[in-house]
Amino acid sequence: MSEGPARPLRIVLLGPPASGKGTQGRRLAASLGLGYLSTGALLREQMEQKTALGELAVPILDRGEYLPDDLMCRILADWYSRQTGGWVLDGFPRSLPQALFLDELLSKDDLKLDGALCLEVPYRELLRRIQERVECPDSRWSGQKKQAVESVRCPKCGGEVAPRADDSEENFNNRYNEFERLTLPAAKYYDAAGLLHTCDATAPKDDVAAKLLARFPS
Repeated sequence: MSEGPARPLRIVLLGPPASGKGTQGRRLAASLGLGYLSTGALLREQMEQKTALGELAVPILDRGEYLPDDLMCRILADWYSRQTGGWVLDGFPRSLPQALFLDELLSKDDLKLDGALCLEVPYRELLRRIQERVECPDSRWSGQKKQAVESVRCPKCGGEVAPRADDSEENFNNRYNEFERLTLPAAKYYDAAGLLHTCDATAPKDDVAAKLLARFPS
């Protein structure tokens, strides 16, 4: 792991479902010495624990839809209020209003975003990844079946892995359409601000990680 940048960085990671945001977000955060938040993992945890937030999220996510901006912004604001350093956000913003909300949050502390990274993967490859994806409910590890021990055990804790409940093909198509409809305008917003960096995420994971890290030299 590197010693991290001279100052805390604040980075958002965009991309369609199964583009590798979780894997690359965690690696980038570790390499730069930053905090990391996956809003998707946070929501799934809330659903499993049957919290009030989780109960609200279940029917929306079951349809493959994004949560309303006002709800997601409340979740993000609560998380942001507890941060003292830099971070990588995976899963927020997912719409232009959320991107504007994040800018407003940062501006109140005289801060600004340092970069927006967008992972690019063709539709057919994304669908293949979805069909092979499994997750461990105990450690929150997520990956392909071939990465699991004997295809059924978590390589992190040894627990049993299974496909994610929201990874049906119909659900994936809905989420992919939501990405194109809602998240691409946010990407265009960051592009106009000179903050957007795109990356071909079909390359080997180590190559993708190196390209993303190179955007933020020490």
